[in-house]
Amino acid sequence: MADGPIFLRLTLAPGVPFGPGKAALLEGIRDLGSIAAAGRRMGMSYQRAWTLVSAMNAQFREPLVAAAKGGAKGGGAALTPAGEAVLTEYRAIEQAAAKAAAPGLARLRARLAEGQG
Repeated sequence: MADGPIFLRLTLAPGVPFGPGKAALLEGIRDLGSIAAAGRRMGMSYQRAWTLVSAMNAQFREPLVAAAKGGAKGGGAALTPAGEAVLTEYRAIEQAAAKAAAPGLARLRARLAEGQG
């Protein structure tokens, strides 16, 4: 039986969700140095990626992503220290939730019909 991931979507405040999509976008920006490239990696338009980054930057006390304007070599983006901290904390919460949920998930999976796991 394969273990599947837990997808954790947090509501940090009313109207301020944070979940696997935003975390993956931040990871993409960290890894690729570009909002556009991070969005492409996720199958997301640049406009959608930029909208999410803009919302996250507005929702936190400090911006999570610093973007440089395009030019001859194009722009770029990087996580700020706040962005790194938010991403690290989210992943730690996700791991703690997966560990806490493991026994219950095992019991639920044991009840699945043959061929479903």
